[in-house]
Amino acid sequence: MRGNTLLRLRFLLALMMLAVGLSACGSSSGGGAGYGVAMGGSTRVPGLSCAPFARELSGIALYGDAADWWPQADGRYVRADRPVLGGVLVFRRSGRLPSGHVSVVSRILGARQVQVTQANWVPGELDRDQLVVDVSDANDWSAVRVWYPPVRQLGTYTYETYGFILPRHPATRD
Repeated sequence: MRGNTLLRLRFLLALMMLAVGLSACGSSSGGGAGYGVAMGGSTRVPGLSCAPFARELSGIALYGDAADWWPQADGRYVRADRPVLGGVLVFRRSGRLPSGHVSVVSRILGARQVQVTQANWVPGELDRDQLVVDVSDANDWSAVRVWYPPVRQLGTYTYETYGFILPRHPATRD
């Protein structure tokens, strides 16, 4: 997220369009009550996967299935239970997310709400500034609900997460 982000994002989108078949990421089911937070847009990008996209956008050099990023980060990156701009939220494996999922924090809205930019939450789409809500009992981001663009509502399913992997350099919205 350093330098000219718009140029990097355009380059990344072109690169990702060529990178068909990289590691898979999850999708979500829709439903639930709507939130009054404006959501960003979605762009169709066939073959886009969450892990390579999050790696490029965040600068966090981890590889393999998204869920494997958490143990790989141990000793290499700071891991936290609170969001940081540019940090990567790591979803655990589940029946819905067999490889896990990763998304990059693009805005912090409050103690229990962030927006993320993520690839392939909706298959083949890049979603910008999508709402993620911490629904964990301990307010530690170990369980979240995620905005689902096709129905323009927060999804009804709760996903378990590990937490956030923090970038080595502070990120800015730019």
